[in-house]
Amino acid sequence: MKGEHCFIEAVTTSMNVTINTQHGNVDISSDVIATVVGASTTEIFGVVGMTSQNAVKDNFRNILGQDNFSKGVIVSTHDDEIIIDLFVVISYGVKISEVARNIQERVHFNLKNQLGISQAKINVNVQNVKVVED
Repeated sequence: MKGEHCFIEAVTTSMNVTINTQHGNVDISSDVIATVVGASTTEIFGVVGMTSQNAVKDNFRNILGQDNFSKGVIVSTHDDEIIIDLFVVISYGVKISEVARNIQERVHFNLKNQLGISQAKINVNVQNVKVVED
């Protein structure tokens, strides 16, 4: 829509993100954002899976399956900015910096096109590298 401006504000009491448009507000749950982010991430070549934030600290290397997209994603807000922390396992032999960049680009694209969120900080945390047999 020409001339339409959206801005994002955090509603911290319910962990929703509110997008204000000229027609009203759209509240999006952080669980919805995490699911879109997780699904987007697992589409990327070189990503073996998602893992919890504490997987390394707890010495627990459980790669989460597709049913748990949001488990490797933390969505938070700070000063009207959405911050997304992803925790991934990458395939051995791929260029990690390229995979991380591809994740950031895909997540940004899908957030904008599916949810209308155009401003988000996307942090990729590589928790492990796994040798994948052909």
